[in-house]
Order: sequence, then structure tokens, then C-alpha cells
Amino acid sequence: MSKTSARTLKTKLNVPLALVLSVLPDMDIALEHLRIPFIEHRHITHSVIVTLIVFVPFFLVYRKAAVPYFLALIQHALIGDYLTGEVWLLWPFGQSFSLGIGITSLLNIGLEWSVFVLSLLIMLKTEDMRDFFRSRKWNLALAIPTFTVLLPTFLSVPLEVPVWLIPPHVILTILFSASILLEVWRLLRRVCS
Repeated sequence: MSKTSARTLKTKLNVPLALVLSVLPDMDIALEHLRIPFIEHRHITHSVIVTLIVFVPFFLVYRKAAVPYFLALIQHALIGDYLTGEVWLLWPFGQSFSLGIGITSLLNIGLEWSVFVLSLLIMLKTEDMRDFFRSRKWNLALAIPTFTVLLPTFLSVPLEVPVWLIPPHVILTILFSASILLEVWRLLRRVCS
């Protein structure tokens, strides 16, 4: 969605940043585990209303360039979590929504693998994969999904992921970690020179 909207609006897209935003709502998994008050999985951080309010300043400053990033953020709740569990899309107004497809169901596993493979193929074809290895400080933001979503998968804390969905997590963890380490190495090299 982000790539298509950026192309339609003729704006440049920072792919790693869009990926960070697309999983950012799940930081509530780590925050809930830390017992942060008022934080529950798929509530405040998954609300389209809250996201819109948070994005108002970005729309005012960056105008149409903010749209792909807003879409990256809300697609998580609208597409991903809406399928596999109850999500409070209109929090604080209204109730939770769900299609009722379980995270361990074959349908969900098939959908997740399809989206994962398709995303990788698109990033390879459009050469967006190179953005992970270019010198960009924003690549350090990949630490957010790495430590809040991907690594907890291997620890089963606090969410258990079906074994068939672990390979995409491993691949993304390696990709994101390589990008982070490369950027840290570049920054250290600049500081030491």
C-alpha cells in the first residue's frame, strides 16, 4: 500500500521506515509484557482514530509525503490483525472487530507466507532491497520491530507464533539486523576518523 501510494502521489518512500511503521503497532506486545498501564495488545496502538490524530502534524508539515507512512501504519491493524484476532480499530469509540481467523489457522499461515514472499519479490524487482544496505540513519529504526516483534517470537514472550511462521521472522531478523549493524559500523567509522 505504501509503495503504491508513494508512486501515485509522486513522493519518495523510505522503505525501511515504512516497514518499521507497518509493525510499530505491535510494540504494544513488549509494552504490555512490561506492564505499562493502559496498554493492551491490539487496542490503543492499533486504533485508526489514534493513528490519525498522531499523524495530523505530519500531514500539516509533510502533506502528501506523509500519506504512504500513514498507510503503512494503519495497514497493520486493517489488514493483518483484523484477520487474526480482535482489534480495536475505532478505539476509544466502539468495540473490537475481527474476521475470526486464528493466528494458527492454515488460512492465516498461507496468507502470511504469500504476503511475505510477494513483498520480498517486489522489493527485489523494484530494487528497494538495496535501501537496507544504503547509508541511512533511518535504518537504525529497524531496531524497533527487531526488538519488539521479531526477537520476542523466538522467546515466545508473550505471544506464541506458529512454527510455520518462524522462517519469515528469521529472515526479517537477519535482514533488519544486517542493516542496523551496517549503519552502526558506518557511524562508528565516521566518529573514529
